[in-house]
Amino acid sequence: MLRLSPRFSVSDTLSGGRVEFVAPRELTMYVCGLTVYDFAHIGHARTLLTFDVLYRSADARGFAVKYVQNFTDVDDKIIDRAAREGIEPLELAERFIAEALRDFDALNLRRPAVMPRATQHVGAMQRIISRLIESGHAYVVPSGVYFSVSTFPEYGKLSKRRVDQLLAGARVEPDPHKRDPADFALWKVQGSGPLWDSPWGRGRPGWHIECSAMINEHLGDTIDIHGGGADLIFPHHENEIAQSESYTGKPLARAWMHVGMLNIGSEKMAKSLGNIIRIRDAVERWGPNTLRTYLLSAHYRSPLEFSIEGLRKAYENWRIIESAAYDLRESPPSGDSESPEARALLREFDDSLASDLDVPSAISALVRLSRHVGRLASERRLEGASREVAEAFWLMFGVLGYRLPEGPPPDDVLRLVSERARLRSEGRFGEADALRARLRSMGYELVDVGDRTYVRAVERPRFD
Repeated sequence: MLRLSPRFSVSDTLSGGRVEFVAPRELTMYVCGLTVYDFAHIGHARTLLTFDVLYRSADARGFAVKYVQNFTDVDDKIIDRAAREGIEPLELAERFIAEALRDFDALNLRRPAVMPRATQHVGAMQRIISRLIESGHAYVVPSGVYFSVSTFPEYGKLSKRRVDQLLAGARVEPDPHKRDPADFALWKVQGSGPLWDSPWGRGRPGWHIECSAMINEHLGDTIDIHGGGADLIFPHHENEIAQSESYTGKPLARAWMHVGMLNIGSEKMAKSLGNIIRIRDAVERWGPNTLRTYLLSAHYRSPLEFSIEGLRKAYENWRIIESAAYDLRESPPSGDSESPEARALLREFDDSLASDLDVPSAISALVRLSRHVGRLASERRLEGASREVAEAFWLMFGVLGYRLPEGPPPDDVLRLVSERARLRSEGRFGEADALRARLRSMGYELVDVGDRTYVRAVERPRFD
């Protein structure tokens, strides 16, 4: 049986070099998830899809992947929106967690092993904070607890800038009790909103300590891969490193992976800028597979400029893949010989993903294998072709996270298909063609092979 090789490497933002992993063994991965005060947008989707392919690829290589992706369910933005809507902050957060999971399923994201909520780990956060205070890395003031950046000499190693350079133009938490402007909050004493008791006053945790606690609780002191968007390098991931490594005395992650921003008009897509496209709206307009192809069409470390032309190109590639998938489903190959074409393209696909997750090149390999399948089908040679053609195709298709619709077409579609068959049998081909066009507009394509008609549910993106 064809399979992927047991090794891969990724670029490490921290060192600037490559880190290699070899199966079989457990692979631990943490990705910073959503702050749930609104619907997820396609900028989020680009990051999540990148790690979805990494997750699937590592699994296919024989790793036992323990993937954790969190929800930040306590935050000032959540509290502010909940106050405007007149509901409790945790009620708002739970609502948008449910909406996010619905969007994830629409995109065919494979669920991580654990999807923890920050509010479930306040005790773990307090244990870390207590240890940091005891070791001199944090200090208590009337407004809460701060991490003392000066106690961590390597601060700035991820973003590769000095502290004064990092602070220039950055949003710094104002507080007259802070010893240094660079110090960041571990615990905030507050009078309203979700609050927890603590030795330092009733309040809630700072943002950065949440991820350190969830990583430590679910994955241990040092994990293999820590990921997120490039906008998290500073301050979030820089601060995570400082507090986690001060707490454990060990590296937080062997490799740091950061996904480039999805830009609209040279600005990153962000709720604060008001230029977002919600995942559910994008899926409804362009289809989940076309959207997945588009958001993975540039290397993950590079920014991607949003464009309708890029979506059109993605749809063209998906149409080729989609057609091949249906061809293989309807006429599965049964030959026992080897397929040099399938093996060569699978090797190219494997090498692309193994070399710093080059998904665009992997998609290109699948498109070329799909063209090969299409030629075999058009020449009526697919059923007699090597089984390796199908093995390679479905392996690549699954690792990239594509999915065909499941289940039979609805009854109204089946009635139109039957009516078209009757019209054809009566020689009323013009009317039959009109029904075929109508079905196409409904998202169903008919393929006639001999005396059989296959009904295919296909994506019909709108580019207007």
